Amino acid sequence: MIEAYAFLAAFAVQILAASILYPAALIKYVRGWARNFGSDRFAELYPGVDYSRWVARFVTGYRAANIVIAVLGLLLLGWLFTRIQQPGWADEVTGPAVMYFLLQMSPLALFALYAVVRYHKMLFQPSQESKRKATLQRRGLFDFVSPSVVYLAVLSYFLFVAYGIWLDLYIYDNTSLSRHCLKAIASVTLVYALNAFIIYKYLYGRKNPLVNHEGRVHTISVTVKSGVYGCIAIAWFISIFGTLGQPGLQEWRPFALIIFLVATTLLTLMGLTAPPRKPEAHGLGESPVS
Repeated sequence: MIEAYAFLAAFAVQILAASILYPAALIKYVRGWARNFGSDRFAELYPGVDYSRWVARFVTGYRAANIVIAVLGLLLLGWLFTRIQQPGWADEVTGPAVMYFLLQMSPLALFALYAVVRYHKMLFQPSQESKRKATLQRRGLFDFVSPSVVYLAVLSYFLFVAYGIWLDLYIYDNTSLSRHCLKAIASVTLVYALNAFIIYKYLYGRKNPLVNHEGRVHTISVTVKSGVYGCIAIAWFISIFGTLGQPGLQEWRPFALIIFLVATTLLTLMGLTAPPRKPEAHGLGESPVS
């Protein structure tokens, strides 16, 4: 039963991390963003829009939603405690735990969707800016994450593919690659491709005119680190999850899943709370061009 109680402990940490610590850090991040990166620029371009009021509404609504979700999590924890006493509990608790994590992330997703819909037209309407300033800057992948971490992400992918094939053919004794193995390889490949696309768009795509240069650099830094570390995490997690599919280890799968969800949440927290890098110190400074 140690794996069952380990799962319950991990789920309690999930409630704490994703419904209390993460929202608190995100609220602090949004307030800091409004104060340091976005508010002055926003007010300069669109003086008729109350930026601070939108931030205040977001903080109030987001905090209230997460309090409700945390209470629901405690109720679910009580239900999970009753389920682990039954045979076959590992198959029954995984679905509710994943659905609850999606619920924990839903307030942020809804607020982000609202922001996109609310201000989409604003990005393309004429602003009060009288003069545009070109920015000379060097923005490459290695300016935001070290080459060793990028190499580790690439190596993790190839190791994952090789280990998955070996595990499927020699440990699970399949005569050919199973559907589960192919789906796992395809899923991880899709995650890598999606993160590569997002990173490329943030590095070289259109700039957000509502924030200043330092704010854009900070956003790129958070996005690049989240994408690269996320790729490493998913490759290693799927490898571990596949290993735990062996008889005698399957009941550890729910615990491993919760640890992965908590780890990704904490990695995001680290990215949000890390102090922004100084553009001037890394060749990312701006200079006007006449």
